[in-house]
Amino acid sequence: MKYKILIVDDHWVVREGLKLVLETNDSYEVIGEAGEGITALKLIEELQPDVILLDLYMPQMSGLETMKALREKQNETPVIILTTYNEDDLMIKGLSLGAKGYLLKDTSRENLFRTIESALRGETLLQPEITSRVFAATNKKEAKPEPHESNLTLTDKERHILKSVAHGFKSKEIAFDMGISERTVKAHLTNIYNKLGVDSRSEAVAVSLERGILQL
Repeated sequence: MKYKILIVDDHWVVREGLKLVLETNDSYEVIGEAGEGITALKLIEELQPDVILLDLYMPQMSGLETMKALREKQNETPVIILTTYNEDDLMIKGLSLGAKGYLLKDTSRENLFRTIESALRGETLLQPEITSRVFAATNKKEAKPEPHESNLTLTDKERHILKSVAHGFKSKEIAFDMGISERTVKAHLTNIYNKLGVDSRSEAVAVSLERGILQL
């Protein structure tokens, strides 16, 4: 079985480069490509890809606008955002919209496949260099507490788990590190989601960063 990949980027060279790398792995098939969001939405509906590699800056409809449209359509196809070195604020917004990971456009072959594999499992994977940039961008801003934030309290264990999630660790790895069961880790994650009013790892990280709850 081959997993279907849709590449959405307005630079032909980027699309061709990703295609060449993906074609070296028999597990993946590039079933389509688009240079902007409007065409991408049509192809997503028509081709039903398993994973979408999505650029942030595009003409007509940006990557974030495309993700918002997918959310409105209740389309849960995993999205991995393609990014460069000057899009830190947009990356946080992408996380809040459910992005399963980020890839620098000059990422290694190994990182590309590892991030796609994680997205296919429904997990969020942030590469270390991406995570450090997101934290740095967030820490430069003053935390702006929301009205209900004063009542929000995460336990030490919950904060440890959330920080581990932000660094891309899986539940099994977090459980081993903390000496608890994987089921307990997932229970803590459920509590974190309820407290933050979110329903995914990526949203939990994004919201906690925006509110200043999670810091490096």
